[in-house]
Amino acid sequence: MDTTTLTQLGRDARPAERPEDALLERVPNPHPQALYLARFTAPEFTSLCPVTGQPDFAHLVIDYAPGDWLIESKSLKLYLTSFRNHGAFHEGCTLDIGRRVAETAQPRWLRIGGYWYPRGGIPIDVFWQTGAPPEGLWLPDPGVPPYRGRG
Repeated sequence: MDTTTLTQLGRDARPAERPEDALLERVPNPHPQALYLARFTAPEFTSLCPVTGQPDFAHLVIDYAPGDWLIESKSLKLYLTSFRNHGAFHEGCTLDIGRRVAETAQPRWLRIGGYWYPRGGIPIDVFWQTGAPPEGLWLPDPGVPPYRGRG
């Protein structure tokens, strides 16, 4: 695999100040004809409430069926970290991440689950997918229980 075009993998890289400035990179899929699921789990995702400026915490699960491209994981980590000082509602963060990953990787299918910890006593879970999953794709349970004092 030619990684010479990657700007973050194997290099000193810092998170962008804002998600829109973050570089999300992709690499060629070594098995583009195979139908399989790749999962990223970010159990310590953080952003800021756009009203109060207080931190919000989520457990993100991103599942995708790759096509020609894979998301490069270091760039994903740096992209997600760029949300730490970003003020947005749970729904906005979750959909922004799902859409950006889908735009970059151009997968056959993608879903994201944002399992947000309570704000004001109410957990807000946000789910989005690009469409119906391809027939024959194994979809494991996301592994995040319904909120009952997660942790």
